[in-house]
Amino acid sequence: MRKIAVPLACLALAAAAVVVAPSGTAAPPVAAPEPAYYSLKLPAGTTVAGLIRDGYDISHGHGSRPVVVATPDEVARLRDRGIELGKIGDVYQSLPRGVDAAGTFYGGYHTSTGHEEHNAAVASAHPDLVKLYDIGDSWKKTKGQGGHDIQALCISKLAAGDCALSSTGKKPKFVMHAQIHARELSTGELAYKWIDLLVSSYGKDAAITSLMDTRELWVVPMANPDGVDVVASSPNRPVMQRKNVNNTTGGCSASTAGIDLNRNSNFQWDADQGAPCDETYPGPKAVSEPETVAIQGLLGKLFRDTKGDVGSPATPDTTGVFLTLHSYGNDILAPYGYTNTAAPNRAALVALGKKMGAFNGYPVTTGDGGVGYFAPGATDDWLYGTRGVPSYTFEVGAGSGACSGFLPAYSCMDSTFWPKNKSAFLYAAKAAATPYGTLP
Repeated sequence: MRKIAVPLACLALAAAAVVVAPSGTAAPPVAAPEPAYYSLKLPAGTTVAGLIRDGYDISHGHGSRPVVVATPDEVARLRDRGIELGKIGDVYQSLPRGVDAAGTFYGGYHTSTGHEEHNAAVASAHPDLVKLYDIGDSWKKTKGQGGHDIQALCISKLAAGDCALSSTGKKPKFVMHAQIHARELSTGELAYKWIDLLVSSYGKDAAITSLMDTRELWVVPMANPDGVDVVASSPNRPVMQRKNVNNTTGGCSASTAGIDLNRNSNFQWDADQGAPCDETYPGPKAVSEPETVAIQGLLGKLFRDTKGDVGSPATPDTTGVFLTLHSYGNDILAPYGYTNTAAPNRAALVALGKKMGAFNGYPVTTGDGGVGYFAPGATDDWLYGTRGVPSYTFEVGAGSGACSGFLPAYSCMDSTFWPKNKSAFLYAAKAAATPYGTLP
């Protein structure tokens, strides 16, 4: 899928282009056309998977409806192919007046540095509740080009042996993983709010206190920090950067280079997911990216394998729950996402997904979810497929309006996303003790 480079490239050119009016005075600059979201109705013989292979930026959208992010030129080309499109929303939302606080952009979303400062501050202020880990490096850091550590926090009422990088601890583990796709802004903010909820509630909220006494609550608030740097480089019109920033994949411009980290795991990795400049490019090989190495390394240490081979179900004594946050669509996706063939534990996975969905109203799907494309090499499939841990993608965000899309208004965090998902997160963390059991 092709990244929309309008925010930096086209807008910069438009700002520089000054039209001289007949009177000799300078007319206002002509703004470049911005991308928007469109629904799709495909003619016979055209598929969503085929459009993705052709380079179009298609997302899960809302419900079972695929949505394309397209410029006016791309809309015209799609219509020339007999595809019916209906505009359902703008990519960019109106911003509140005022300047963003340090470490934030686009109305309040946190930059990579803002997340890192928050992680350090929380760990420093709550040494009895938080351990902060550097679990690996971003691509730029491995190349000596700046970059970031990939950070993970473990939050629990710490006792001897807690929050070790080991599967042998006494407390069941819940893991929240966010912003693997850099442009999916709401996901990192939900992780930020989750961290704050936990550390501010211990000793004050009985249910959360009990949870932290009995669980390890792991958080990776930003799995793609280099990508977030690109997104935030245009604070008022964020860049639509999805992938990491690996620019060695050959022949791609700066705006189209990179690897889709959610196609890069070594579980069902598929070389045919995209060409190097496409949004779903899975990399030259499985686990080619340091960010993938970091996440798989962490999860592989935290969880024992209770599943065995791909065709076997996980055993009933499996512990742990994993949530990877994406946007958008208001859906919960359960394994497997690489095939419509049912996972061995499908019934139990869907049952737990429905219990989480009872809090946020999201329906549960498996396979392609009716959208028409799969996600081989994804993080959640990797963890369930290799360890048996119930693993889910939460697609956060409305189908239309200011709270829709990859770049929703920041006000949606407090008005919609956080209140809808907080209780689902708490339930998932509680369920980590007996995820395949009968937790009410």
